Amino acid sequence: MSTLTQLETFGRPETAMERRADGTIILTSRRELGAYEDSIAAVVRARAASDPDRPLAAQRDEHDQWATLSYGEARAKADALAQAFLDLGLGPDRPLMILSGNSVEHLLVSLGAYTAAVPVAPISVAYSLMSKDHVRIKQIAGLVKPGLVFADDAGPFAAALDALEDFVPTALVARGRRAKSLLLGELSTTTAGAAVEDAMTNVRPDTIAKLLFTSGSTATPKGVINTHRMLCSNQAALRHEWPFLPSEPPVLVDWLPWSHTFGANHNLNLVLFNGGTIYIDDGKPAPPLFPRTLAALRDVAPTVYFNVPAGYALLAPALEADPELARHFFSRLRFMFYAAASLPDALAIRLRRLARDAADHEVPLTSAWGTTETAPAATGAHFADAVLGCIGVPIPGTTIKLAPEGDKLELRVKGPNVTPGYFGQPELARDAFDDEGFYRSGDAGKLVDENDPNKGLLFDGRIAENFKLLTGTWVFAGPLKMRLLSAAGVLSDAVLCGRDSDYVAALAWVNQAEAPKVLKADGDIPLDHPDLRDHLSQALASLNAGAGSAARIERLLLLAEPPSLDGGEITDKGYVNQRACQARRAADVRRLYAAEPEADIVMPARAGPEG
Repeated sequence: MSTLTQLETFGRPETAMERRADGTIILTSRRELGAYEDSIAAVVRARAASDPDRPLAAQRDEHDQWATLSYGEARAKADALAQAFLDLGLGPDRPLMILSGNSVEHLLVSLGAYTAAVPVAPISVAYSLMSKDHVRIKQIAGLVKPGLVFADDAGPFAAALDALEDFVPTALVARGRRAKSLLLGELSTTTAGAAVEDAMTNVRPDTIAKLLFTSGSTATPKGVINTHRMLCSNQAALRHEWPFLPSEPPVLVDWLPWSHTFGANHNLNLVLFNGGTIYIDDGKPAPPLFPRTLAALRDVAPTVYFNVPAGYALLAPALEADPELARHFFSRLRFMFYAAASLPDALAIRLRRLARDAADHEVPLTSAWGTTETAPAATGAHFADAVLGCIGVPIPGTTIKLAPEGDKLELRVKGPNVTPGYFGQPELARDAFDDEGFYRSGDAGKLVDENDPNKGLLFDGRIAENFKLLTGTWVFAGPLKMRLLSAAGVLSDAVLCGRDSDYVAALAWVNQAEAPKVLKADGDIPLDHPDLRDHLSQALASLNAGAGSAARIERLLLLAEPPSLDGGEITDKGYVNQRACQARRAADVRRLYAAEPEADIVMPARAGPEG
């Protein structure tokens, strides 16, 4: 506990602000970014040289025990795999496609590729294991033209590997047998030669490290180029935000997928760059898998904890029900961090109460903002008094432009953390950047305090998700959805409808982990349960009280079928694509706006007669 009091958790924000005549606001950090490493491979080699026996990663083995990989072992195996990849003809134009989820094997093949100047393309596991047609991975393979595809287990990934046979000449597997496949164990014994060192000299800051694919809805996913400069500069900026990192290597218990920028570029790289350890959590924020997350947290107390709101929605009740787990979880925790979606007010209040009751030190709840194109951090709320919903101030080295876009201010970014474009699709960059070279995020932001930029920014919704009613009134979908989820307390997510309609209505899914507690019932709650319908009816009435048309929800329909991956409705981070859901469920949307609502449409409760 002594280090928690001796070392500062947050670096003080120092933000400069410029206002332009057209309403544009420019924000920059006064802190100099300073020097940073040339490549991830160079970072791993430096860590292996300084502390070779320190554990880099741990995952559960077949006996459910934690098996660790040290920095020294990681460097040796990365060099061996780099040689093997070079022998197979991989290179800048023949990337390594990775189908597997988070694992030590996934980490090792990535480090080997970085060392050999081979881009990696980690693909969402859901596209391989949950998809029925594998269209997405075929589209990606057609764009990337990989020289090798890796899957950690030939069994579960057999269908996906079959689907890619016409695109990828060779498969690499860690476990299981597959005709014409290479075995990771055998490649890991390759003797590294001079070719590896030659390749390392070609790994420059502008060398492509990886290709991360945005989720997409109906179009082919875009391959966002991630250079070593982007990834290395981003981690240098995070050290300014969290100055304890060099002296207190972080310990993470983390499930967030490495096919996404949050889990990989932010969290995994935070460990690599600061000599920390990541315990690979094989759970997920879904009721059947979440017990694995809780088991991992019982084994290991993290020093920093990252999650998405869906994960915290399951974690909060688990900690409330198990005070011993809560004390262990908070015992050395510096902060709780959420991103990828907004956090409902009611959930934030619960998390802060838990920290106050279970910890003997302050544990702030903080956030940040960024995108796949920004590596990902662009802003960070590295101050303990940040208001809920604050995404912070610009990180060092990064400039934020708040550019007028209708009646909103679009968040635009320039800096060494910003992508140069999209792999094999250079034409997409033309619309992605403005005339000053700022990346256009499509997200909106606004100042917490118009006169003090150090108070940070508030996320102000996705510009593309906002819509107008027939009256011409704008509906700001993000904030209204958060109000609905907080007021209801029993919903896991919702999609707001009403573009060019008279009123706002919602499609929604029940949170079966919370609904029984709220309704004081046992087991899953059926969608037609009268207490559930009455509870939601009252929640809508409370939400709507005193609100104008753009802040009211007049009808709600509960959905039994979860959001579809193949339909482009959801990513494995849990983010629901509003437009894709509305398009795929057009019949349900029409039911919300029928002249006479059907019996399963929930309406706001009406006040009883007076006196």
